Amino acid sequence: MADYTLTYSEWAQGFPSFYSYTPDWMIGMNNYFYTFKGGNLYRHNVNNIRNNFYGIQYNSTLKSVFNDLPLENKLFKTINLEGDNSWQTNLITDIQDSGFIDASWFEKKEQSWYGFVRNTGTVPSQTSEYALRSLNGIGKSATVTFGVNTATISFSTNISIGNIISIGDMMYFSLPPNYGTPSLAGQITAVNINLRAGINEIVINTDGNTFIPVVTPAPTTIPIPINDAYFLYIKNSVAESHGVLGHYCVFDITNSNTNKTELFTVESEVMKSFP
Repeated sequence: MADYTLTYSEWAQGFPSFYSYTPDWMIGMNNYFYTFKGGNLYRHNVNNIRNNFYGIQYNSTLKSVFNDLPLENKLFKTINLEGDNSWQTNLITDIQDSGFIDASWFEKKEQSWYGFVRNTGTVPSQTSEYALRSLNGIGKSATVTFGVNTATISFSTNISIGNIISIGDMMYFSLPPNYGTPSLAGQITAVNINLRAGINEIVINTDGNTFIPVVTPAPTTIPIPINDAYFLYIKNSVAESHGVLGHYCVFDITNSNTNKTELFTVESEVMKSFP
């Protein structure tokens, strides 16, 4: 377990912060705060580099929870940071495992920072996630040809692959005759459609996988059949933003700036989930 220094504020009448540094001794004198560490004397709050203690650089972190209307299932769609900088954001709910927003994805609007929550998801996707993510069916394959860590899945020209599918999405397949639990095939690297030339295919990167089915515990591995498998795809969780589902949402934000950074409020756009 990590050690922290706990601070007390007379103005707040409470303990507002934890600090990462652990001094051997501390004292206040002449309106300055001093600590001793390893036989060395340090004076705090006099340098321009924030979160640097005893030559070690730390991050600022804050954890709290959105818990309004706790009996209702809700989708947490966005995070709004009212402050002068964006923060790396991670979210956890009681229904859907987790979501996140990279600090670089926030956009500054009217002195606030807005970001869409991306669902973390898992690869291969678990059956419990299908209802919570963008799972789309395509149809039965006509042929499947293999290369080095690649597979090209061809479909009849009567089947519409559609324009929702994107490079980076994950491809799954179900086996005849029952077409049960889907198994991971690979990540989509190309979508080639030229119906007049008879081309209607998807290229995936198998990455040397043996296509482990999405069940726990996994049975024996299943290779992609050469035809007549039913193919589906799940949108890339970063490109496709649906938020995270839960009764409440615990958020954890982190800032690595070495300059002064102020944060006033954290808000989320939340909508009720209607199953």
